[in-house]
Amino acid sequence: MSTDHRGMRISDAERERVVAQLNTAVSEGRLTLAEFEERVDGVLRSRTYGDIEPYVMDLPVEQVKAPEAVEIRNRSSSLKRQGRWTVPRRLTITTQSGSVKLDFTEAIFGTPVVDIELDATSSSVELVLPAGAVADVDSIDTHASTVRSRIEPSGGGVHFRISGEVSSSSVKVRYQRRFWRWRW
Repeated sequence: MSTDHRGMRISDAERERVVAQLNTAVSEGRLTLAEFEERVDGVLRSRTYGDIEPYVMDLPVEQVKAPEAVEIRNRSSSLKRQGRWTVPRRLTITTQSGSVKLDFTEAIFGTPVVDIELDATSSSVELVLPAGAVADVDSIDTHASTVRSRIEPSGGGVHFRISGEVSSSSVKVRYQRRFWRWRW
């Protein structure tokens, strides 16, 4: 875990992933039940990445084998991907008269850079990035389209390079919105 993220607050979903990692470690015999209970208690009380680090630093990191490239095709439909899914290094989105929403907030990344190639006609594309991620949208070629990006260049997270051609379409790149307990 990089030192850039140590002060960043951790989500409930990320705590659950760490607890699952501890559960795997105890089932493999890497931890005793007493160690497991102590670490789970500490993880559930943690507020930042730095707080969680001592509980998992002596365990092997789960290596994710991400596919090299995936193509998503959508025609006159609505397509959503959210929750826990593995993100490829290259993602091609082809959509005509449809909508595509990809939520990366709980996704698993095998690489620090994700290239997204857009080919959208009369469509809407929405990309919801995880906290700390950055996106470069300068390589999108637009024709009668709008591109909105509300991403702060904080660095340290996954870097999304978004390119391609959009015609009579809208592209929105943002972080997850939160209000009280609701997230969208």
